[in-house]
Amino acid sequence: MKTLGLLGGMSWESTLPYYRLLNEAVRDRCGGLHSARLLLSSVDFADLEIMMRTNRWDDAGAFLGREAALLERAGAEAILLCTNTLHKVAPAIEAALSIPLLHIVDPTAAAIRGAGLGRVGLLATRFTMEGDFYLARLRQQGVDVIVPGEADRLEAHRIIFEELCLGKTPDASRRTVQQIIGRLADAGAAGVIFGCTEISLLLEPKDSALPVFDTTALHAAYAVDWALAN
Repeated sequence: MKTLGLLGGMSWESTLPYYRLLNEAVRDRCGGLHSARLLLSSVDFADLEIMMRTNRWDDAGAFLGREAALLERAGAEAILLCTNTLHKVAPAIEAALSIPLLHIVDPTAAAIRGAGLGRVGLLATRFTMEGDFYLARLRQQGVDVIVPGEADRLEAHRIIFEELCLGKTPDASRRTVQQIIGRLADAGAAGVIFGCTEISLLLEPKDSALPVFDTTALHAAYAVDWALAN
């Protein structure tokens, strides 16, 4: 199989499941003792969080572009950016590479279309829910998306950065996110995108009132399919 470069650490809590999911997928497809061919660059998220919070997205793009290029020089044949939010700077990363960046939105949109759903809700960081980079790519691929109201967006963002990225999964926050999903259902969503790689650390699909599209799992499966087919 091809060698995949993982650009992780954003946060490292959600990079851990990528390693497990990628290796499980290779094991299931290839059998025996097969495992994924992976290279990892794990960045210091504190530096990037400051860039995000202070709207220095160009700096974030340049930083991640350099890290991705290091992975390419080390032998990676495609890159996975192990975060949803920082796909905002995907164009800058792609510009630094001569290998593919396997975009997290593409397998997510394909899964939603495959399920035959009309409108879905997006649960993510405020940057992802309020920006155009993610929603526009979904809509370009035929997915109708709604986002929570402002108060719910702010609370989801707080839970992600102040709790999940620090390895905290309090029951109160689990109930809060379930209530947000319920309000998305009331607004007409037929499914929900876990559009932040940390959300699946808090909720399992069985905990949701709506069918779940877990971007971490979908991204990992998509990457293994690519690595085995190319």
